Amino acid sequence: MDEQLNHAPCGFLTLSEDGVILSINQTLLKILDYTQDSLTGQHVNSILTVPAQMFFQFYFFSLLKLEHQVEEMYISLASNKGEEIPVLINAISRRVKETTLFECILIPMRKRNEYENELLLAKKETEEALKTKHKVNAELETTLKKLQIQKEELLELNKQNHNYKIETKKELELARIIQETSLTDPIINEKVQMEVFYNASGELSGDIYGIYQIDQHRFGIILLDVMGHGISSALITMTLQSLFQRLISAGFAVEIVMKELDSHLHKLFWNNEEARHYSTGIFLLIDTEKQIIEYVNAGHPPALWQDSDGKQYELFSTAPPLGTFEGVEFKTKTFTFRKGGRLLLYTDGVDPLASNHLAPLLKKTIALPLFKLKEEILQSLNNEKNVYHKSDDESFILIDLK
Repeated sequence: MDEQLNHAPCGFLTLSEDGVILSINQTLLKILDYTQDSLTGQHVNSILTVPAQMFFQFYFFSLLKLEHQVEEMYISLASNKGEEIPVLINAISRRVKETTLFECILIPMRKRNEYENELLLAKKETEEALKTKHKVNAELETTLKKLQIQKEELLELNKQNHNYKIETKKELELARIIQETSLTDPIINEKVQMEVFYNASGELSGDIYGIYQIDQHRFGIILLDVMGHGISSALITMTLQSLFQRLISAGFAVEIVMKELDSHLHKLFWNNEEARHYSTGIFLLIDTEKQIIEYVNAGHPPALWQDSDGKQYELFSTAPPLGTFEGVEFKTKTFTFRKGGRLLLYTDGVDPLASNHLAPLLKKTIALPLFKLKEEILQSLNNEKNVYHKSDDESFILIDLK
C-alpha cells in the first residue's frame, strides 16, 4: 500500500470474496486501535458490531456480488476497546488476477451524528410543543360534545369486540393447527437421523420448513423465514410450502427450487408493492451415496456443518433474500462430507449469528446424541429469553449423517 493511501484522511480496507481482511491502512488501524498484524488475515466480522455483522452478511456482500458496488452504506465498527464507531462505507468489487477483491473506503461519522442528533432533537421538541398546543385547544372545544357520543359508541363497540375476539381466536387457532400440520416429520433411518424444533412467537409463524426423502440416497431440507411473524407472514409461508413441496419431491435442482420460490414471491406482489414480503431461506440437497451436500443460502443465517472430528464450517449466504431483487442468479455451492458429521439449520429467532452461542454449543456437545443436543439448545434458548426477553419465531433442524 503506498504511503499516501496508508495515511489518507479516511479508512481503506481490502477484503477477499469470503470477507477476509487482506489489507488495511494506518488511518483505519488508528481509529480502531489495532495493529496491522492483529487484523490482516482475520474475518471482517472481527471489526464489526453484531448488527453490522448481520448487515454485511445479508446485504453488503450480496449487493457487491450482484451490483459490484456499494455507495454510502451506514454501518458501525467495533474498536479494540469495544467502542462503537459509526462510518459511511463505499465499496467496489473488482477482479485482480482471477481473484475477486472488495475495496472499501470508510469515513467516520461521529461528529456528524452528534450535530444531526442535536438538530433533530431541537426540531422534534419544537414540533411536539406546537402539536401539543393545537391538540389541547382542539380537545377543549370538542371533548364535552363528544363524551356522551363516545360513551354510547364504546358500549356498542365493546359488545362487538367481545364477539369478534371469540371468533378471531377460534379462526387463529384453526389456522395454527393447519400451519403446524403442514410441517413434515424428521427422517430417521440407517443413513440419517434428524431432530426438529418449531415455535411460533404468536398464534401464527413466519417460519416454515420441509424435509423430504427424494429417493434411496437423496434428502432435501429447506428452511424459510418470511419477514415478520403474523398472519400475513403465515399466509405467505403456506403458499411457499405448497410450491417447494412439489419441487423438492420431484427432485428439481437446488438452484431451480430457489429461483422458483423467488419468482413466486415477485409474482405474488407484482401489483402491490406496499404488501411485499421477502423471505430468507436455505435449501440443502444431501446425497448419502456420493457423500455430497449441495446448497443455496438466500440471505439466511449461516448453517453450521461440523465434521466428526469437531471441525466446523459455516454455510454463508450466497444470494440476497428471496423476493428482494429481480433477476438474481442463484448459484449452488457444493462440498463433500465424511460420515459422522452433524448439520444445524436455524432461523434468526434462535441465533442471528451462529457464532454467538450455537457454534460453541455444537462443539461442546459433539459426543452427545442428537436428542440430547436438542435439549441443550432449548435450554440455552430459555436462558436467552430470561436475560433478553426475546420474542420471535424459533425453528431449527439437526441432522446427523451416520
